This record gives sequence, structure tokens and C-alpha cells, in this order.
Amino acid sequence: MRIAIIAMGSQGDVQPYIALGKGLKEVGHFVRLVTHENFEVLVTSHGLEFWPVKGNVQEIVESKEMRELLEKGNFLAITSRTASLAQRAAIDWAEGGLAACQGMDLLVAGVGGLYLGLSLAEKLRLPLLQAYIFPFTPTKAFPGVLFPQSLSRLGGSFNRLSHNLLRQIMWQGSRTGDKLARQKVLDLPAAPFWGPYNAASLHHYPILYGFSSSVIPKPSDWENTHVTGYWFLDSAPDWTPPSGLMEFLQAGPPPVYIGFGSMGNRDPEQTADLVLQALARTQQRGILLSGWGGLRKENLPDTVCLVNSIPHSWLFSRVSAVVHHGGAGTTAAGLRAGVPSIIIPFFGDQSFWGHRVAELGVGPEPIPRKQLTVERLAQAIQRTVTDKSMRQRAANLGSKIQAEDGVAKAVAIVQEIEKRGIVYQ
Repeated sequence: MRIAIIAMGSQGDVQPYIALGKGLKEVGHFVRLVTHENFEVLVTSHGLEFWPVKGNVQEIVESKEMRELLEKGNFLAITSRTASLAQRAAIDWAEGGLAACQGMDLLVAGVGGLYLGLSLAEKLRLPLLQAYIFPFTPTKAFPGVLFPQSLSRLGGSFNRLSHNLLRQIMWQGSRTGDKLARQKVLDLPAAPFWGPYNAASLHHYPILYGFSSSVIPKPSDWENTHVTGYWFLDSAPDWTPPSGLMEFLQAGPPPVYIGFGSMGNRDPEQTADLVLQALARTQQRGILLSGWGGLRKENLPDTVCLVNSIPHSWLFSRVSAVVHHGGAGTTAAGLRAGVPSIIIPFFGDQSFWGHRVAELGVGPEPIPRKQLTVERLAQAIQRTVTDKSMRQRAANLGSKIQAEDGVAKAVAIVQEIEKRGIVYQ
């Protein structure tokens, strides 16, 4: 089959779909990855065909306005800002997506590419396969990822309602741009006011979830849905670590990793100082990830190493604990490594993953970014490096995740769909 995967968002949002694409390519499918123009090297380095749509997520995240919004952690304000940007880009994305998906047999999309994928599927009369990396299907088992998980005490009906509210928050922020794209580019009528969630194309094929059932067991009310295991994108075969990093790792006990991915900080120096003080209090060595304009510090002590970008799949198994923002991909990498995680959520689904890590007993309670202090971070680090029970639970969970092959399972499901005959509904 000729398959187009539409993956929009940050690098952490895109990487699982590259992994899925690689798996599909290995069994003989042609795979085209449709994503933002700044991910060309990432996509092509893994052997997939890259098709750009206009926009550079890194530039958006690094903007002063977005950094301030991310640090405040107000999801509605962030959603409003990203919706405004997406509205301006909607026509460009529809034009790029329309060209990219001509001649395809199947479209695959997660949350970031869902509305564009649905419109393109309707225009080109192509089947669409939903493939998500965080819970998006309504369930009574737990609240939606934007809601405090403690609200599960309100019962299954509330839980299901919260998922539908999450869907509406995301759709209403995208509705105007979606309408423009459908009318000006695709010559389609506007989608329903409450969203395209009842489209026949969303209910004909199974839904794939790229996370482990050891982390989130499949809810009993998820029908025609597969929790396959994570879709990990490991480092390229020819990747080698910097010599300075290797020397640092070999010079002492395993350090604590601290990095916030694409989550910017208004004052990187202040954040670095906070982190350094917490490491000093706990007498721990540390590896700091600078990220996209995040942590940076001149004249670091010998006990700390600053790196720009290192594959989590390689690094995390060599540290004693990981401190991060709680993105789905970084959380997955930390869990697979079998070391405790300390999650500092900024916004969105990050609090959900932080709560899940704590509930599994493989990390302390999450510390929201706005509440991060030297004392709180130091206490969390001290606990993760000394709590033997927590460390053992983390190691056991890591072993379970390592034994899974989420990509292979997802590919097998696609193969089965093809055998049954894949058609537009």
C-alpha cells in the first residue's frame, strides 16, 4: 500500500509516527511522512519520504510569547495562541496535504493531524486510520488528559464527559481554520459545529494506541481499539555519542538527567541555577539538556554536563533518574529505561503522565512548573535516588516495556486490515 502519515506538532509528537512509518516500510509499504518543514532531516535520516507542510514548530515554541505562555501553563491560553497560528496556516496545510495524499491508499493520523486527515480523506475518498499516543477515545475508566485525575472520584459518567469536553476544546480551537481549508482549498462543506467525530470513516477501522498496557490498561469500554505498546524511534544506526559526554559518564556514578524538551523558559539562566542548586543539595551529578533555548549555563561545575540533543533511548538507561516535562514520548523513554521519573508538567497532557507515573509508583508526585522550587526538586531527586522500592518498580516496569514491540503489533493490525480489503467509507 501507499500510506501517508500526517504528523503535526513538536518533535516528541512526530517521532512515534516516524517509528510507525519505518515499521510499515520494512514490510513493503510505501510511506510518506507529512509534517512541518523543520523535520526534514529527522524524517529522511530514518529512510522515509518527507513531504513538508508550511511551518516551523521550533520557531513558534522559541518565540517570546509562547515561552511565557508555556511557563504559565494555561492550556486554554496556549490553545488559543496555537489555534490562531493554525488558522493562518490551515490553507497552507490543506494545499500541502492535498498534494501529499494524491495517489495514496491509506491515511494515518493522530490528534495533531486528525482534522486535516479527515478533510483529506473526505476529499480524496481515502480510508483514515486513527493512531494516537495519548488517550483520546472517551471512556468511563479515567478522566480526559486535560483534567485532574483526582476527579475520577466523580464516577464514570463524569470521566466520559471530560473526554468529550477535551475533544470540544481541541475542535473549537481548530474549527475556523478547518472551515477555511475545506471551503477555499478542498471545495468541501464545513464540518459539523460539534466536530467531525461522528464521521463514518472514524468508526470503520480500528483505533491504534501507541503506549503500553502496563502503563495504561485498555479500558473495557474501548471497542475496536488496540493498545499496541509504544512506538519507539531509536537513534540512527550510525549515531555515536560525543566523546565529552562519554568521559563524563565514565568519571563517576550515574547522573540525574534534567531537561524540558521543547518547553521554553523565559529565564533559562534562572532555571539552570535552580537545577544546579537542587543537584548540589542532593550531592548528585547531573546532565542538563539545553533543548530549544531552555537550560543554559556558563562555567558549570565539574559535576554537571550540558548537552544539546542526545537520543533518550541511548542516554536514559545510563542515568539514575530522569527529570522532564512529561511529554508522552519523553515519559515513555524514561519508563522503558527502567529508572524513576520526576515530571515537571508545563501544560496539556503532561500532568496526566505525571500523575500516571506517580500512581504506578515509579516516580514522586509531579511538580507543576509554576510550583518548581529548589527545595521541592531536591526532595524529589533525593527520593528517587534512595527509594529502593521505587527503583525496583521502575526497573520491573522497564523490563515489561522492553519486552513489547508496539510498532510490530501496529503493523500487523494494518496488514490484517489490508487483507480484509481497505476501502473508503
